[in-house]
Amino acid sequence: MTLRVQILKDKFSQSLGLPFKELLPESAIKLAISELKIKYKKRLFDPFVTLWAFLSQVLDTDKTCNNAVSKIIAHLAESEVEVPSTDTSAYCQARARLPEKLLEKVFNYSAQKLEEKVTQEHLWCGRNILVIDGSTVSMPDTVENQKEYPQPSSQKPECGFPIAKIGVIFSLVTGAAVALCIDVLNTHDIKLARKLYSFLKPNDVLVGDRAFCAYADMFTIKKFNCDVVFRKHQSRTTTMRKGKIIGDCDKLVTWYKPKTCPKGLDKDEFNALPPSITVREIYYYIVIPGFRTQQVSLITTLLDGSSYSTLAIVGLYGQRWDVELNLRHLKTTLGMDILRCKTPSMIRKEIYV
Repeated sequence: MTLRVQILKDKFSQSLGLPFKELLPESAIKLAISELKIKYKKRLFDPFVTLWAFLSQVLDTDKTCNNAVSKIIAHLAESEVEVPSTDTSAYCQARARLPEKLLEKVFNYSAQKLEEKVTQEHLWCGRNILVIDGSTVSMPDTVENQKEYPQPSSQKPECGFPIAKIGVIFSLVTGAAVALCIDVLNTHDIKLARKLYSFLKPNDVLVGDRAFCAYADMFTIKKFNCDVVFRKHQSRTTTMRKGKIIGDCDKLVTWYKPKTCPKGLDKDEFNALPPSITVREIYYYIVIPGFRTQQVSLITTLLDGSSYSTLAIVGLYGQRWDVELNLRHLKTTLGMDILRCKTPSMIRKEIYV
């Protein structure tokens, strides 16, 4: 059994289309297993082989369990060891045994390894840039999936598929997803975002669209010693005639605490908010053919105009326009716009893998 497992480990580390030896070595998985105090038996489908096979399955155009097991058999057939059965039940049971926390920890580890390769020259004005966005994924129409992630209410029963909402934070430098959360379809983007703020590190700058531009959230992110660049929410109506002008179409304005507690905040969080905050507002116009939006107003907590120029901030937000396309491209490339697993737990595992 030990020989078979070692053969598979060697094969997977050499044949998969990702640099697993650098990003996901066996030592990293061992460390995660140790930290989570996961116990497992010595068998063919131990957590290591199961995880690598799962990754191979996600990367393949044929994402069936039959194909994953066939790959394992093909790897072992070249060596003089016992070949496992073609039955997929053992592999499927092994996937089900993988704890969600293990996949989440390994996901975070691989993102951190990429972050460690970032040097000062790759940063924006000496700051690490993160971009936040939300999307949806569809899944098989099973009773369990429908209960956990119901289909849109506009669709009649048995005429739609369960859909989950995902919130993702990407690193603008590495392109990697560094944080992820999963919830039901009707969850607002800002509710997903509030689950992800704990992944921010001091000196990060978070860039997002108007859905994330809320008074409470900017205050929360500042408490992490981070800054934001958001597009101004459409419900806020201010003009350039108010505020302290610090440049062309660039001013400092004071925002005041809402009079009533917004939805999604509890009373204690609302009471902890300061009476006012100072933010920077930048207006600019888009004259690129094909762009639907013509005027954009940005809100940022980067108040120092000498360190963060108007053009630099406008250029930074311009890179955010590609994120939605990149997320859609990632989903299409990996075939994760329509997932395959039939239980909510396995769906979450499939997303992390």
